[in-house]
Amino acid sequence: MALQNNIVIKNKKASFDYEFVETFIAGIVLTGTEIKSLRLGKAGLVDSYCVIVHNELWVKNMYIAEYFYGTYNNHDARKDRKLLLNRKELNKIEQLSKNTGFTVIPTKLFINEKGLAKLVIAVAKGKKAYDKRQSLKEKDDKREMDRMFKK
Repeated sequence: MALQNNIVIKNKKASFDYEFVETFIAGIVLTGTEIKSLRLGKAGLVDSYCVIVHNELWVKNMYIAEYFYGTYNNHDARKDRKLLLNRKELNKIEQLSKNTGFTVIPTKLFINEKGLAKLVIAVAKGKKAYDKRQSLKEKDDKREMDRMFKK
């Protein structure tokens, strides 16, 4: 039985605002209506971030729309959700994020081949305004080169 899940929700603004130092793939603790809503593609990662509380990693402000057919059991759209990583990865994230200017942000949310929701998180350093201009210039140059080679 092959599951056809093409659900990939990206945080496009994150790659523009931050320079990724290291990425990790984490599982998410979800309720029934949350995973049903995710499978419909109704989620967003804009303005979400991760924090370590009591040696556990939590994602805050991640949006998962309320499930349409959910009853009084429906979930809160922007509640904090626990991320599942092993101790070695948590220690590494904690060490990296303690440095000044570093933060932990979610970059991509997807459903794997087993049907489990996974979140790609990155330890990132904020870009300055001139770094953002450089990124835009590189993106424009790449697009221009692709146009020339396609002709």
